[in-house]
Amino acid sequence: NSWGQCTVPLPNEAFVAGATGGEWSLGLKSDGTIVAWGYNGNGGQCEVPAPNADFVAVAAGYDHGLGLKSDGTIVAWGNNGNGQCTVPSPNADFVAVAGGAAHSLGLKSDGAIAAWGYNYYGQCDVPSPNADFVAVAGGGYHSLGVKSDGTIVAWGNNEYGQCTVPMPNVGFRAVSAGCTHSLGITPDGTVVAWGSNTYGECDVPAPNADFVAIAGSWVHNLSLKSDG
Repeated sequence: NSWGQCTVPLPNEAFVAGATGGEWSLGLKSDGTIVAWGYNGNGGQCEVPAPNADFVAVAAGYDHGLGLKSDGTIVAWGNNGNGQCTVPSPNADFVAVAGGAAHSLGLKSDGAIAAWGYNYYGQCDVPSPNADFVAVAGGGYHSLGVKSDGTIVAWGNNEYGQCTVPMPNVGFRAVSAGCTHSLGITPDGTVVAWGSNTYGECDVPAPNADFVAIAGSWVHNLSLKSDG
């Protein structure tokens, strides 16, 4: 907590979603405003642009933030050294947003994914056919998308196997990504994890069952059970 990234600003209430960046944090309030706290030295990643209103989803890269508006537009702020805050035109019809280390992703209402920012490893080159996606996630230098049939498509840096989805690649209902690892939840509530396991980030604790949500960070994960 050296930068205050774990010190939630008061009043700590009415939050409906959250996201974590490198050394900073974001929280979405029920009134559609975003609160940001922690390290703010890389382009103002804690300075949500005005008007801070009408947000319905939030995501974070290492030092940039992303907010999805109720009108389907994406607002991005913070470090833009690789164009990760420059949302491609047309900035419309987005239904979900995700952030990688220095790249960004948006899911369109027609099932296509738009990706922009740092692309050295091809993390912004969505594989063809770019269609039928229902969820998206950004890792360090890789990206993940879930198709309507429950298969996961992964692209970008695969140095640690983070883009090699284990078989059977079918029936996934949620996906998330860490720096060099990836995660998915199957229909029976088990978590599948693959990629770098240096810190045990792919060792899902037993019993691996009844999970309904997953969040991957740089080298650790959090998962939510159906019993809360």
